[in-house]
Amino acid sequence: MEVFALLLERQLSNFPLFHGPRRISKSEFLFTVWAPFAKKMSLQIENDDDSNLLKMTAQDRGYFTIIAEADENAKYWYLINGKTKRPDPAARFQPDGVHGPSSLVSYSTYQWQDDSWKGTPQSELIIYEIHVGTFSGKGTFESIIPHLDYLKELGITAIEIMPVAQFPGERNWGYDGVDLFAPQNSYGGPIGLKKLVDNCHRKQLSVILDVVYNHVGPEGNYLGDFGPYFSYKYRTPWGPAINYDESGSDEVRRFILQNAESWIEEFHIDGLRLDAIDKIFDYSPKNILLEIEKSAHRVAETQGKIVHVIGEVDLNDPKIIRPEEVGGYSLDAQWSDDFHHSVHAYLTGERFRYYSDFGELQDIAKSLSSAFVYDGKYSNFRGRTHGAPAIGIDGEKFVYYLQNHDQVGNRLDGKRLSAILPFEKLKVAVALLFLSQSIPLLFMGEEYAEKAPFYYFVSHSKKKLVKAVREGRTKEHEHNPGEGNFMDPQSVSTFLQSKLHPELKSKSMHKVLLEYHKGLISLRKSLRPLRNFERNSQQVELLDQYSTIVMNRQFEGELVKCIFVLGNKEANVENPLPRNSFRKVFDSTSFVIPKERNQSEMKSDLDDRMVELSPFSATVFSS
Repeated sequence: MEVFALLLERQLSNFPLFHGPRRISKSEFLFTVWAPFAKKMSLQIENDDDSNLLKMTAQDRGYFTIIAEADENAKYWYLINGKTKRPDPAARFQPDGVHGPSSLVSYSTYQWQDDSWKGTPQSELIIYEIHVGTFSGKGTFESIIPHLDYLKELGITAIEIMPVAQFPGERNWGYDGVDLFAPQNSYGGPIGLKKLVDNCHRKQLSVILDVVYNHVGPEGNYLGDFGPYFSYKYRTPWGPAINYDESGSDEVRRFILQNAESWIEEFHIDGLRLDAIDKIFDYSPKNILLEIEKSAHRVAETQGKIVHVIGEVDLNDPKIIRPEEVGGYSLDAQWSDDFHHSVHAYLTGERFRYYSDFGELQDIAKSLSSAFVYDGKYSNFRGRTHGAPAIGIDGEKFVYYLQNHDQVGNRLDGKRLSAILPFEKLKVAVALLFLSQSIPLLFMGEEYAEKAPFYYFVSHSKKKLVKAVREGRTKEHEHNPGEGNFMDPQSVSTFLQSKLHPELKSKSMHKVLLEYHKGLISLRKSLRPLRNFERNSQQVELLDQYSTIVMNRQFEGELVKCIFVLGNKEANVENPLPRNSFRKVFDSTSFVIPKERNQSEMKSDLDDRMVELSPFSATVFSS
């Protein structure tokens, strides 16, 4: 016991303490909980035949600790002031859900097989976003594993998993998580997640995890019983904001930082996607985003691997990704909505909500050349000037997408882009994505035109909460002209209708589109200019009269010319073929649906100075 006492003393002398249990021998654990609202705390360990209630020792700054014997499969509770039973705020597993006891099963031995894995360089990221529950029939971590060879063949280098922190019930997007350290029980819990990550690494695939540090879900949220986890000054659209700069915030920040570290250290996660960071309110001298970035990279360095910290934000503020030395938060990359909005609004003609700010061809051209379309420009949708220029920031700092869970799932009809656009327009949109100077992201099933919609779904147990969710979603879509009937988020059928149909991959248009994605990804990987993210290495030209964008990408004397025709008429542009030994390496019109039409031919005039390209097409020439 003397060794354990020394360990405890060493922890106490280096505040803040580690949140949650730590195994210190085969049969003993050091339990630590931060509970400044409690006068006394007890640990209750559940056994097969009885329950043990153990008094915890109060430490400085509101911590309570105890060293106790426990089996690695044991369940336990914390008892606040002798009467309020609660699960551990830093539990690694909630086998019975958000209202049940916590479990130590995460500490059972897992033999990792990924010692040689070092991660994926950021310049090589091609991300595939997955919702665990709807990606496969079983909807678990382990049921993703049989599909990894397919993702590898597609050309994906990283999967991005929507949030898995324990949420109420079995169906949820994940943004209602309340136990931030515990992988969802219905997905397979901590062991299932470790198996998935390990198998991804064996296939040379990185794993990025979506984490939510702006709020905590409404059901099963017991953090407020323990301490000042929530802010009195700020509020998010989803509930109270997390307390990052008020009284007691030091230990709240440590709780969040340890959570970020735990995913990388305990689960070997390769990157964190930080949800809605514009709703993380922190006016401390050192912003929590910068601290998360530093903590994640510090842990990764000890493991000798690469880690990526990516923010989701629509502020168009380059400070998010600028270095600390110039006042930035140093995030490795950020999601960029402007590319999505520009392409979607132009090709679909939709102008509701934020799409009202977009719809011109010049918006697409600017998103390709400058990342932000709104970079100090007046936004009619917002009623104010929005954004700042991303001057000097290279393309690998931005994640581009045509679809993601939000852009599909927040539509009333839940429709994917393939259900809205004709085939030729869809193909040119995909070419814009993969030939752009950015990190591309696909939403699961997008690559083969999955027919299933993706709806918003929950499985709350509180009737008042279910009613509130229904009313909230109805109000959100009051002014949305999207087709379709309102889908009840609580209904099981809403969830089941969102599941993928992978058998479509081998059929007609779906098969052609899948091969089209493979071709573009392969082209991106094979041509060095398409892997060059330096802003000054590309030039984007808009040919208004032909509704065409010409993008030149360069690297060490090599040149790739990408021509996107985005109008209903043929475009007559300068022919690259007789000049500089160019060769045509990709043509979107060569990918056709069987019996649709004959492959179109590139037409030139008699002196070969001009070339006629088909409407809504993408053609790539390489020197």
